[in-house]
Amino acid sequence: LLDSGSRVEEQLIRYRELGVQLSWDDFGSGYASLSHLKKFKMDYLKIDPLFVSNLLLNSEDLVLSEAIIAMAHKLGIKVIAEGIETEEQRNILTFSGCDYGQGYLFSKAIPGDEFEQLLIENKSY
Repeated sequence: LLDSGSRVEEQLIRYRELGVQLSWDDFGSGYASLSHLKKFKMDYLKIDPLFVSNLLLNSEDLVLSEAIIAMAHKLGIKVIAEGIETEEQRNILTFSGCDYGQGYLFSKAIPGDEFEQLLIENKSY
């Protein structure tokens, strides 16, 4: 994606027109840059689990996570925190304005058919 030309951008636009929402995975590490947020209009930004795994009050990871959340929201992008394993991490991220979370605190990875059954059994979610 990052080395793509206009052809990929056009395809992403077509996906959006069809109602497909796009997410930037592992934001904050790797090859993602701020210019990519502008270039590729994403619906969701997923905070890299490296920030979440060491998340504590008054930590640099908290400062960076809060900055990512604030920036994304100002751009109209929802935020998903990856790798949430503890209630403390969830509470800190919720207080920081994070929109969604995923990780072992909520569920281990499961096959699609088990996920569908879980949705049927827990309609309140």
